[in-house]
Amino acid sequence: MANKKFKTKMKRLETIAGNLENGDLELESAMASFEEGMKLIAECQKDLDQAEARVMVLTEGGQRTLEEELEDE
Repeated sequence: MANKKFKTKMKRLETIAGNLENGDLELESAMASFEEGMKLIAECQKDLDQAEARVMVLTEGGQRTLEEELEDE
């Protein structure tokens, strides 16, 4: 699942949230969906952090590479 695009991950999160809000899932299914959702949230946050780092590199006029930016974290 780590290779999915951000938009795909977000759509899956919306589906999971809807299913959990609906309340029709059995406990085991609800827990599995919740776990999947938490993993997707972590992946999306990582994607956003990487995008932010790239923007920071680009707005600094390209003086630093992405690798240098990530090393400073």
